[in-house]
Amino acid sequence: MIIWIIATLIVSASAQWDPHFAPGHSTIVHLFEWKWSEIALECERFLGPQGFGGIQVSPPNENVIVQQPGNRPWWERYQPISYKLITRSGDEAAFADMVRRCNNVGVRIYPDIIINHMARDPKSGQGTGTGGSLGNPGLRDFPAVPFTSLDFNPSCHITDWNNAYEVRNCELEELPDLNQANPWVRDRIVDFLNHLIDLGVAGFRVDAAKHMWPGDLEIIFNRLHNLNTAHGFAPNSRAFMAQEVIDRSGSEPIRSSHYTHLGTVTEFRFSDYMARQFGDHDALAWLRNFGEGWNMLPSRDALVFVDNHDNQRDHALTYKDPRPYKMAIAFGAAYPYGQLRVMSSFAFDYRDQGPPADANGNPIPPSINEDNTCGNGWVCEHRWRQIYHMVKFRNLCWGTSLQNWWDNGQNKIAFGRGNCGFIAFNNQLNTDFLEVLQTGLPAGVYCDIISGDKLNHACTGRSFTVLADGRASIHIPYNGEDGMVAFHIESRL
Repeated sequence: MIIWIIATLIVSASAQWDPHFAPGHSTIVHLFEWKWSEIALECERFLGPQGFGGIQVSPPNENVIVQQPGNRPWWERYQPISYKLITRSGDEAAFADMVRRCNNVGVRIYPDIIINHMARDPKSGQGTGTGGSLGNPGLRDFPAVPFTSLDFNPSCHITDWNNAYEVRNCELEELPDLNQANPWVRDRIVDFLNHLIDLGVAGFRVDAAKHMWPGDLEIIFNRLHNLNTAHGFAPNSRAFMAQEVIDRSGSEPIRSSHYTHLGTVTEFRFSDYMARQFGDHDALAWLRNFGEGWNMLPSRDALVFVDNHDNQRDHALTYKDPRPYKMAIAFGAAYPYGQLRVMSSFAFDYRDQGPPADANGNPIPPSINEDNTCGNGWVCEHRWRQIYHMVKFRNLCWGTSLQNWWDNGQNKIAFGRGNCGFIAFNNQLNTDFLEVLQTGLPAGVYCDIISGDKLNHACTGRSFTVLADGRASIHIPYNGEDGMVAFHIESRL
């Protein structure tokens, strides 16, 4: 009995915070609006070999088709019409094949799930889903689930964002608000998520968690199946939960901390601070005690990111500013705080723009260029050398201590991770970085993983010599392409 109790406590202590990465893997990449067949291929040809830990995929359930001039908007994926697994990314068979193939190469799948609401009124009566299902949002009638008007909270608009009741019970952008306290609604959500778990997913990104009561989510989460051991998960493993809660001040009526007992929570302040430090030239030196020292969530509870599919269309640092963007992601990969997620986008010129598509609205897959980057309108930040090399840095050095911090009091910083890796940044205007610094690494010649690769016992980019005492001369031109250098124990010649 005592052994059983201890084992239960150990499982529950890490249950919904563990992303279940395969050994030697880390970091979640959001392959936004990719097709399931293309994700499966990307796992096998790139993500698995490069050590990525998992993928946040777009909502897999049937959504209403939104016709707009130009192309169908990205946000139609966030308007469910049923829980059938059929979208413009593919059908259930393609989804299941993707999950199996990605798990086989050590890359986990985390679907974005929409359980707060259903599709809003299209102003034309019935809406049609990507699988052909019909629904009438105006009447709160979704027969393919089925949901009726009895399954929704009374219609009201959120007018006071300081009123927790309104935020959780009224309609987010006129989307019919499901009543998760209703047993029928809970049953349908649990069935939907358990089906995905049985297909082999490792967890979920929970959209609009802030708009649902934590007590309702706790009941739903506790009813979920353990992860499927046929896909390589340990017995009694629980689904990883990444809950979307926007709390930029840390003092809103609905706080991130209200959801941390259920799993990880999106730490939007990380994104905001990265934009300020690397994009707006706030002093990088201030980052010395970043994270919990800035009154952010505890590291275990925080899902961190430089941008996501929402805020990259508003005010985040994004691929459109590549130099500071790469620096911010490299910092996030090297600094010991939070569960890191990186964005992989399609290019967009206006806020509603959907993924690259043909004349019939079918998504066009990314093409792969000789230098590993993408074409056909896809940005594929995860394939930028500076980003996937820093994922390798994170894989090697996670769990080692931050040490040998150095800064100039302004916008030049450097630090090491144990005797594993070293990174330095120059965000100072019009001034080179030229210092002899302690790296903590053993003596040798190291390839800079930012400017190139270690290939055939030579460096394709810059190299740095670490002396017997661990010191190295670090030079970063102020007008260089990347504004940083990094090397680790496996980049030593």
